[in-house]
Amino acid sequence: MVTDSRESARKDWDTYFMDIAYMVSTRSRCLRRHVGSVLVQGKKLLGTAYNGAPMGVADCSEAGCMIVEELELQITGGEEQMIKKQRCIRTIHAEQNLLLFTDRIDREGSTVYVTDQPCWTCANMLANSGINEIVYHRSYPKDSDKVVNLMQQKGIQFRSLADYEPPEQAKINVKS
Repeated sequence: MVTDSRESARKDWDTYFMDIAYMVSTRSRCLRRHVGSVLVQGKKLLGTAYNGAPMGVADCSEAGCMIVEELELQITGGEEQMIKKQRCIRTIHAEQNLLLFTDRIDREGSTVYVTDQPCWTCANMLANSGINEIVYHRSYPKDSDKVVNLMQQKGIQFRSLADYEPPEQAKINVKS
């Protein structure tokens, strides 16, 4: 039997769509984190988006980040502690842009591939968007427990591609 070398080099669907999400992330001009997302129905790509300032507005590379600090009460092992979080409010997240630029009918029963685990706000929006699966690569520990719990409550498949390796052209240094 003759093995086609092209077939043996062919990527599985998860890798293929995550590669696209990473390539989309290269459009981001965010100074802290480049995030890309794609909407997939079956094997059909329906939309892509990345994080950044609203269209026509100076982005972080031009005007600087708009960092705000928030305190969040976290209970661990019965003990309360206040956790300080920082976030840029100039940037619309990739998942939010994906929802803004795709139709609800296309999202029903679809999958979102995103380079980074969604934050709490994006997870809430995705949970109400009609999708049935989220596949991500890099973890986002600040909101992870809450997001995992929400996805379980909603019955949305939520999985990490832990062994995935992004395309060389899309690798960036990420600030935590």
